[in-house]
Amino acid sequence: MAELWRLGAVALSDAIAAREVSPVDLMRSVLSRIDAVNGSVNAVISLKDREVLMGEARLAEAMDPVGWLHGIPVAIKDLVAVKGLRSTNGSPLFADFCPEVDDGLARRLKAAGAIVIGKTNVPQFGLGSHSTNPVFGVTRNPFDLSRTAGGSSGGAAAALATGMVPIADGSDMMGSLRNPAAWCDVYGFRPSVGLVPGEISEKALLHRLSTHGPMARSVDDLERFLGTLSDGAYEPQERLLETPKVGWLGDWGGAYPMEEELLEANRASLERVAGDLGWQVEEVSPPVSSELLWDSWTTLRSFAVAMELGVHWRKPEERTKLNAQALWEVERGLALTGDAVQRALEQRQTWLSALAQTFSRFDALVLSSTQCWPFPAEWDWPKDIAGQGMDTYHRWMEVVVPASLAGVPALALPGGLGAHGLPHGLQLIGPHGTDAKILAMGRQWEAAIGPRTIVTPTVLAG
Repeated sequence: MAELWRLGAVALSDAIAAREVSPVDLMRSVLSRIDAVNGSVNAVISLKDREVLMGEARLAEAMDPVGWLHGIPVAIKDLVAVKGLRSTNGSPLFADFCPEVDDGLARRLKAAGAIVIGKTNVPQFGLGSHSTNPVFGVTRNPFDLSRTAGGSSGGAAAALATGMVPIADGSDMMGSLRNPAAWCDVYGFRPSVGLVPGEISEKALLHRLSTHGPMARSVDDLERFLGTLSDGAYEPQERLLETPKVGWLGDWGGAYPMEEELLEANRASLERVAGDLGWQVEEVSPPVSSELLWDSWTTLRSFAVAMELGVHWRKPEERTKLNAQALWEVERGLALTGDAVQRALEQRQTWLSALAQTFSRFDALVLSSTQCWPFPAEWDWPKDIAGQGMDTYHRWMEVVVPASLAGVPALALPGGLGAHGLPHGLQLIGPHGTDAKILAMGRQWEAAIGPRTIVTPTVLAG
């Protein structure tokens, strides 16, 4: 059998259930891979003691399987509380925090039999699509170690791409699954909001803007994992019953600046794969203005973040430990009036109505997952794209807002490598509740482009 760390979650699950693979051998293989590559990418953090992990693997081997993830090592995103495991949110405020109880996501993974080996790195409080923080430092892109892996699920994506984990959980408020999936050449799925349960600690509005979701190197693994994250609510669709009609939104009528060659690379990937699959692709004019989406999104996002992090901002000794991104969001959110929030909700409703009309003509819509190629890891964020200045820390991620604001399913599809060897990707977006159909289309895409190749970290020339 191939090196065990190379196998996906479904393959490992089947092999462990058939007693063809030992959880002990698997743990030993995974830890060896982490030893070999994590020092370069810094994706897996708060790794548990090796002897403790080997003990958990021996226990799993001695037991009858308790779930499909029985004996399979996983690392959980560092925005999720895991009992007895350092859970920092990437913030000095929680640098030594060790929760006494699991969040719901961690409980579901453990109930499925997974062995939690550690965490995956994030930006502070998940803000900004660049996984760097003062506690653990920067996560680097395995395709080019001088570049970012994205975020906030950057550690998850880099760990997947390098074979340190077979699946990874992520979360997505503003592209936190889709951006790093594109930059690390893996799959990520933002489900319809409400499919995956939120945490008790989350505010209602925050969860309506954000959701947990699965990441994987294959769509089969993605779907199986979504079943666990959704507490069994997700049911896959075996096959598509018709030829999908797909709308290509490009750069939103020129509103979204795109780095050189990126839009062309994504358009070419879509046209090539869609042609092979028989998908009907048609260019679509933007259903609403980008300004309406941005105004609504930034208002609701700042309001939600201020509800969550305002407690730290109000304490001067804690405020000094918040980064520029958190300060921008909280101060903006606390200054909002009720009228401003109401206007944002009305703008959101305008978008939902326009989107419903668009989906009456299309099964899915496609956008690029990012507006730029992976940028240097030392940057805070890109200050301009294609000569257009970015007026906020997250304006360069504006292309992910349409799906986030609507709360609809969005599958991050690998687009392949550009001429310079860096990955790119696309978002496949469907109506709310069509998660199974979008993932069925994802299986077709995967069959056309072939399996993802595990990467050994490197630095590209030039």
